[in-house]
Amino acid sequence: MQLLDLKQTDITQSRFYQEIKQEGRQEGLQQGLQRGEANLVLRQLKQRLGELSVAQVERVKGLSVPQLEALGEALLDFTAIADLESYLSGLG
Repeated sequence: MQLLDLKQTDITQSRFYQEIKQEGRQEGLQQGLQRGEANLVLRQLKQRLGELSVAQVERVKGLSVPQLEALGEALLDFTAIADLESYLSGLG
């Protein structure tokens, strides 16, 4: 650095660093929102239908926030586990 006469800079003050940091925050918030939605829907499903299989729980946890919101509304009409299975298979 001395040979090239470069000055030390605080990289945390660079625009690039700040943009990356902001993107990381946004991703964290999105993941937190998705996890929270999934937990809420899973509690509602358990209350309505009883215990779910591990595969069903994992499938619900893998849904996007809009899919979880739609499932949260749809589950109000569910009367059996078969309704959940049918709904999940319709998602593809």
